[in-house]
Amino acid sequence: MADPHRNRILARMKPADLRLLEPDLEPVDLPLRRELEASGKRIEHAYFLEHGLASVVFDGGTDKSIEVGLIGREGVTALAVIMGADRSPNRTFMQIAGGGHRIAAGKLRAAMLESASLRQCLTLFSHVFLVQVSGTALVNGRGKIEERLARWLLMAQDRVENDLPLTHEFLSIMLGVRRPGVSIALQLLEKRGLIKRSRRAISVIDRKGLIDMSKGGYGPSEAEFARHFG
Repeated sequence: MADPHRNRILARMKPADLRLLEPDLEPVDLPLRRELEASGKRIEHAYFLEHGLASVVFDGGTDKSIEVGLIGREGVTALAVIMGADRSPNRTFMQIAGGGHRIAAGKLRAAMLESASLRQCLTLFSHVFLVQVSGTALVNGRGKIEERLARWLLMAQDRVENDLPLTHEFLSIMLGVRRPGVSIALQLLEKRGLIKRSRRAISVIDRKGLIDMSKGGYGPSEAEFARHFG
């Protein structure tokens, strides 16, 4: 059975809806870089993460991939399935190893047909994720690198709650900027006492300072999640 205390969508479901899903939920370990959804291919499973962090990436071709959203223990993958499709041009993979439970896409569709309240719960999370994607579009288009990085680190910490095992190279891919730009932005945040870096991890030291640094980029999607899921 799923641990409803770890995944917040499962925790907020009505007991009857959770019981509807539980027979088909299977525990799964999710190592670093495990692909959960491939671009343009049929989605086989939805994942309710309990640990770790998944990136949703739009692949525009060579050197044009960029992250459009994050999913952790607050949510569920396979949003295309929830919204009635069977695949997506986006790719979803684990960027911080973890684990959780998964359910076959067909089983999830059948459960959603059986329960209106389950459909509403999952559709509301899809809405919240789209708000997050809208925020990402705004900061990518208008924000400085350090503002985008501050928002990203806050969002990652919300989902992981400890040191973030991330390299400069990986962050540059996720933010769609060159690695030297990420290095300079990290140096700026560390100089201001907002983060602390080690060789392969980043620690958040001053959340309020990072929120201020994000210049409004962090907060709207988090408030929307809280409005619907508490």
